[in-house]
Formats: sequence, structure tokens, C-alpha cells
Amino acid sequence: MRDRTIRYVRKSAARIDAATPPERDRAVDALRALAILGVVLGHWLVTALVADGGTLRASSPLQHMPWLAPISWIFQTLAVFFLVGGHVATRSYASAQARGTTYRRWLITRLARLFAPVAAVLALWAVATAALLLTGAEFTTVRTLVKLALSPLWFLLVFAGLTAATPLLTRVNPLWPLAVVLHVDLVRFGLGGPSWLGWVNVAAGWLVPYTLGAAWTRSELEHRRAGWVLLTGGAAATAGLVAWAGYPASMVGVPGAAVSNLNPPTLAAVTFGLAQCGLALLLRGPLRRAMRRPPAWAAVALLNLSAMTIFLWHQTALMVTTATGLLAGRLPGLHTHPDDPAWIAARLTWLPVFAVALAICWAAFRSYEQAPRRTTARRSRVIHVHSAPTRLPTKETPRA
Repeated sequence: MRDRTIRYVRKSAARIDAATPPERDRAVDALRALAILGVVLGHWLVTALVADGGTLRASSPLQHMPWLAPISWIFQTLAVFFLVGGHVATRSYASAQARGTTYRRWLITRLARLFAPVAAVLALWAVATAALLLTGAEFTTVRTLVKLALSPLWFLLVFAGLTAATPLLTRVNPLWPLAVVLHVDLVRFGLGGPSWLGWVNVAAGWLVPYTLGAAWTRSELEHRRAGWVLLTGGAAATAGLVAWAGYPASMVGVPGAAVSNLNPPTLAAVTFGLAQCGLALLLRGPLRRAMRRPPAWAAVALLNLSAMTIFLWHQTALMVTTATGLLAGRLPGLHTHPDDPAWIAARLTWLPVFAVALAICWAAFRSYEQAPRRTTARRSRVIHVHSAPTRLPTKETPRA
């Protein structure tokens, strides 16, 4: 049975590999997959729900153990996602123009891919919220669960806005939005300006890696020197800002902290993102070589087919596991205060449980993402081979 399973997996991986056009840059898909996995694991590791009587309150191990800040350096990978997103969107728009596709049709198609899976998340949590409140759950608990479960939606709004502006951003130099972030932080931190000014950085901050992605499309970042400049320059700037300018070391928000590097993005978060983008560019070659192996490429291809489902439902998997676990009492690593290394060890043991919960969510809701998006378009070759393994691959070209 085990040998049969291994042969089936290898055969399926080979079919997916054969169905992929040779001109496809597999490093792009690999970077997107790494960015998604980074966000998921990061949230699962630093999001804590503490049971206080019958109430769940949000906490974080970074709040009690600041020496864990390097965890956020590894798993806060949103800049890489925006880098890849900018590259894919600008390349897709150029291809659409060449085919004579209108901007309106192109934009509707792109946004449908983002928002089609959102309806299921919102519907489920609307029902769950009403059910919890009607059954007497604490309002604080319900608010905490809903806020954390739906927190990934902010990303979609920003990404959708940048996607809509893609035709205007194809030639924007990343230094311009970087300068905006610099001046916003200078005013609000150095000159005592209003705190609301920081929300300008929600657009400007993520515009930096997005326009780097556009520069990648223009072949301006092909030389390895560009990656090294971004990596070393971004890392040095971030270290200086943390050491001498008072920016937090954690690259994610920490409950109770006076300043968050991520909400809204600060100059330190943006320079850190530049370092991440530089590393991503340097990894393109090794990733392309790694993706020549059919099993590795099949895993990346299938993850990309469900990228939005995984992104939207990973917090729900954490919330459901935590809430359900209360039936068994106050469990270590799930409901206890994240204030010592024992909590870390216990949380690591819960990661497979979160993964199983996410797999259940994926099985139930992946169809919202993989449903046909255009009535006149056929499915990609990769989807075709995965869903119908007994048929030969067609000559269709996968969508960008």
C-alpha cells in the first residue's frame, strides 16, 4: 500500500511537471509559496489566545519574551508577497495589452481571483458570530475571535488597490514611495505629528516592494548585484533604525507596545522588506534549480492553486482549534499565558493540529478559489492534470 501510494504521488508529480510550460518562471511560484507559508507559520507561532475564566484574550509571546523578535524576521514575509504580486500583475497587464484585452476586463479577472474566496469566510463568520452571541458567549471572546480570524482581509484591500493602480505603477521608481514613508515617519515620530498620518504608509509602504516587482518585470533587477544591494542596504538600514532611532525590533505588532512596525508600516518595516526582497531575488536561481524536481514543483504548484484559501482560512483554523480545545480545559500552549519557553515547546506540538484544521477548511472551501473565473476560459493545464489525472494534458496555457 505504501509503495503504491509513493508511485501514485511520483506519477502525479511527473504529470504536473509535464503540464507546465517550459517558459514559466517557477521561482515566482516558489517565492509566493514561501511567502504564504511564512505568514501562516508566523501567525500560528506568535498569536496566543489566553483563557481568562470563560473569556479568550489576545496575547503574544513577543510581548513577554522580547528575545523572540528574530522569529518575526523569519516569518513576516509580506514584502516578498507584494514583490511577487507586483511582478505578476505588471507582466499580466502587459500580456493583456498585447492581446487587446481592455483594462476593465483585466482588472475584473484579477480582482475575482482575490475576492471570490472571501464570501465564504465572511458568511461562515457571520453565522458563527451570531451563534456564539445567541448562546451566551462573552462579547470580548467573540470580538477577539472575529478580529483575528478576519485580520487577513486588510491585506486583500491593499493588494486590490495596488492591483487596480498597476497601469500607473509600471514605471514608478520604488524610491518615490520610500521617500513618502521616510517623511511620514519623520513628521509623526521626529516632529510630533499626528499619529493618523502613519496610515499613509499602508499604501506607500507596500508600494515599495510592489514597484520593485514592476522593476523586475522591466528586467532591471536581473543582475545579482541588485539583490545584494537591496539585502545589505535594507538590513543595515533596519539595524540602524532599531539600534539608534527607537524602532521596535519585532517586525510584527506586539500587544501593548507603543509603536507597531506593521500596523501601520514604519520605515523600519519597509527597509526590512527591502532586505527580504533582495534575498528573494538572490534565491531565484537556486529556486529554479530546485523546481526542476517534479515532487518539489508539484507541491509548489498545488499550494499556489489554493494560496488564497490557505491565506484566508489559516487564522480560522487557529481560532477553531483554540475554541474547541476549551472543552477539554485550559491546555498548555493553547490557552495559557505565552510567558516562558515551556509555552513555546507546547505551541510547537499544536502546529500539526492547526495544519489538520486548515486542511479541513481547505477541503471544504477550496472550490471557491478554483472555480472557473471566466465562462469563455478553460482551466489551466496544471489544474486540468491535478483534477483529472487519467487524461492526457492539453495544450492550454496557464493564466498569469
